This record gives sequence, structure tokens and C-alpha cells, in this order.
Amino acid sequence: MKNTRFIYKSISVLMLTGISFGAASCNDSNLEDVKNTGTFDTDNYFKNEEQSFSGLIAVYDMLRKYSGGFENEVTFFNAASDDFYSGGGSSTDGAGIQGFSNYTINAVIMPPSYWKDYYQGIAKANLLLERIPNADMNDQKRKRFIAEAKVLRSLYYFELVRIFGNIPMILKPIQFNEDYYNIKQEDPKVIYNQIETDILTSINDLPVSIPPANKAETGRITQGSARAILGKIYLYDKKYALAAEQLQMVNGIPGQVNQYGYQLVQNFADLWQVSNKFTTESILEVMHTNTGNSVWDFWGQGKDEGNSINVMLGIISYGRNTNIPNNDAPSIYSGWGFNPVTDDLFNFMQNDPRLDATIFNAKKLKAENKIVYSPGYKDSGYFLNKYLPRTSDVTTGGGNAELNFQQNYIAIRLADTYLMEAEALGGSGARAQALLDAVRARVGLASIPVSLQAIKDERRRELAGEGHRWFDLVRWGDAPSKLAFKGFKANKNEILPIPFNELPNTALKQNPGY
Repeated sequence: MKNTRFIYKSISVLMLTGISFGAASCNDSNLEDVKNTGTFDTDNYFKNEEQSFSGLIAVYDMLRKYSGGFENEVTFFNAASDDFYSGGGSSTDGAGIQGFSNYTINAVIMPPSYWKDYYQGIAKANLLLERIPNADMNDQKRKRFIAEAKVLRSLYYFELVRIFGNIPMILKPIQFNEDYYNIKQEDPKVIYNQIETDILTSINDLPVSIPPANKAETGRITQGSARAILGKIYLYDKKYALAAEQLQMVNGIPGQVNQYGYQLVQNFADLWQVSNKFTTESILEVMHTNTGNSVWDFWGQGKDEGNSINVMLGIISYGRNTNIPNNDAPSIYSGWGFNPVTDDLFNFMQNDPRLDATIFNAKKLKAENKIVYSPGYKDSGYFLNKYLPRTSDVTTGGGNAELNFQQNYIAIRLADTYLMEAEALGGSGARAQALLDAVRARVGLASIPVSLQAIKDERRRELAGEGHRWFDLVRWGDAPSKLAFKGFKANKNEILPIPFNELPNTALKQNPGY
């Protein structure tokens, strides 16, 4: 019997539970073609702009993989870096995250969602791109929808290729037949060339930017965000001159407002305020609200809403000592204790102005008898403050509180693109110096001579805990030395194993070493 879990599930089913663009939504009238068949009839959909927009929202929906669900990308890749341990309640709390953290991960415990979810996003994009040319709608909007879908599809392919390395490339809807099971993996260079071309040819069909007052479109792909994604992809593809070219257009004059309206926020700590969404520094941001009213019944079924990073990083059994007068310890929602900070990162960030906004020193507060908490697995006493769930942010709406946190996740921000451009420039020259200086000046740090090592150190401090460190180490070739203490093996652990259930009865080959 053929394995129907290969690549992604429900290719012919368009899921319409999507992210929110202000007032944009999918109502029951959009689903009139779903009769009593129990399936979604895509042949009779995508007839007009409204239906096409619903399909586009479904493509955007997979951005939630960065920060939604137990297998969100941020906590998973944090755990494998030198800055964090796996944490959790015990050494068996989440086989995948524990196995990745100590590099015993294999195809059986590799979370399958990293493969399936991104391919679901690609399937939705492919279906929209095939059907939208025949939809009754304005041509300018049609071109914009197509451009957005291609950029998102490229982003999902980028995540797949940098996680797994050897993946199939599918650019059209496919059916479950014999040909389907014979799809082979593509050379990563071919993947990179395809997604780079798709973004480059889409940029002019996107709006230059979206005015802050236009709440209905906040968060959608623009020329600025598309160039940032493309510049990042070029950097990983080692096309440094092209990366620097795209990122320079995104960054403009370091420290000033650029052509897309991006500018570093003045106060670094403001980036982590839950109510401070879509700042001038935000380039690609994943929207979270509590309107999903999620409950445990839907957990793990692709319907969990909210920033799951929050509850995962929350400190186990946290409480404030009310017997201490004028206790200044914050009120934090008790969570699951994942991603405790390593002593190495804590020591590395000493005397840096970003320390307190980045790391919560529970060890100190506990020693002062201001708080109590239960140490989880690999507890260090230090926690990632950027995403700690405050009790003041707990939803007052429906659903389970721990599944409905509202903190947005910024997947790409301006300080990140500054440092990526400086890296693409080889860590030398006046512009690379200005880019590094701007990141440091924002937090009151003096200029230091630019170099690749200075850029690496700045990325570690500036972006700590945001899910970038592991990918940075692999891209730089530093992972074997930096992660040796965790068990990282060179020429193996730079990519992850393809989940076991995707392999039987297919043409797929497992990655080397797994």
C-alpha cells in the first residue's frame, strides 16, 4: 500500500483557517461549494477576487510555523544552539526537541510537521497560482496576489532547503498517482535558483510599502519585505554581492528612515512589548491574536493560535513572594520551562545594555527570596525574557489561556538585515562599519572596528533567542566547534533527517548519516 503521508497531506484540500489582515476573514458563504461530500471542491472555487483572497490568506497561514504550536521553529532551533538548553519538564519532554538539543535526533523522532507544514503552504500556493489566472478580478490585484503567493512559496522552500537540504521541488498541484510517488529530490542549487528568480520577478507587482493607517493590510508582503527575504536567501546561497545589493535597498542609510519606511526603534526593550506590534523595525512579522479561542481539542491539528513560544518558555510553577515588602519581581504566567539560557550566553552578554531585556535572571530573584519556581530540565536559573509570558498579557477571552497568547513574532527585523548586509560585504569597508555602528548606537554602545567576528558577536547579542543562532552557526561553518559540547557531528548535523513516515514507497532518499 502506498504511503499517503509523503510530502504533504491534503493536496487537493484548501485550508481556509488563516492569519488575520485586520478585517479580512473567510465566511461561510465562501464555502458554498462544500456540499455533503466532506471535501473542498477546488474545481469550483477561485472564481472571483474574494475567493482568491481567501486562498491567499491560506498561503499566509503557514507563517505560524515560526511561533505557533509545540513544534514552533523558534524554540526548536534555540534548543539546538549554544545559547539554550532544551529544558522542559524532563529529559523526555518532547522527544524531537530533546533529541535535537543533544544531537541524538533521528528520522523517527524528527517532528514531521517541519516537512508537512511547509509543503502544505507550498501546496496552497501552487493551487492558488494555477487557478487565479481564470478568476474574475482586477488584473492589478491578480498580479499582486500572484506575487505574494510566489514570495511566500519561496520562503517556505527556503525553510525546507536550509532545514533538510535535499528536498523535492513541486511547482504545480499534483495528484495521488504513480507519478506522485516517483518524485525525487532536487539539487539544492536548483531550489535556490528557482526561489530567487520567483521573488526577483515578483517584486515590481508588490506595493512599495503599506501605510501604518491601513490596518486591513498590515503584515502583507511588500517590496521591502520581499527584498529582505531575497537578500537573506542570497546570503545563504553564498551569492554575497547579490545579497548586499538587495539588503542595501532594504536598509538605506544606516540609522535613518529608508525608502520603505523602516527605521530602528529607539528603545530595544520596546520590541518585546506585546502591544507594540508592527513597529518601524519590523520587516516580516507573524500576527497573533486571542480571537482563535483555541482549546486543547485542536492542539497539534494546525488550529492552535497564539504565540506558543510564550507558554513554552514560561517558568515552571513561578510565583512571587507576597511577604516581601515592595517586591519588584514581575508577575509571570507559569509555563513549561523550555529553552533555559546557557551560562555561556549569560556571561557573554554581561555589561551589554540588551542583557535585561534579553535574559531574565530568576537565579538572582530566587536567592533574594523574591520568587519561587520549580527547576525544569537543564535549569540554569536564566530564562529568555523577550518572550516570557506576563500575567498582564493573559487573554480574557475564550479558550485556554496558555494557547492564546498574543505576542507577535518578528521573523525579520531591520537590525537583522543591517547585520546580514554587513556580513555579505565581507565584514569590511565603510558601509559595513556604518551598519554595525547603527545597531550598537541604538543601545548606547560605542563603535568598534568592523570584522566578520564583530558581526557574529553582534548578531549573537542582538538577536539572542529569536531562532537565528543555530542557522548562523551552520552558515558560518562554526557549528562543529561551537556545538561540539552538545554532540554536533560535522557533515551530518548541518541538516536534519527527513521524517521517517515520508520515506516508505517513495523515491526519497534519507539524508547522509541518518
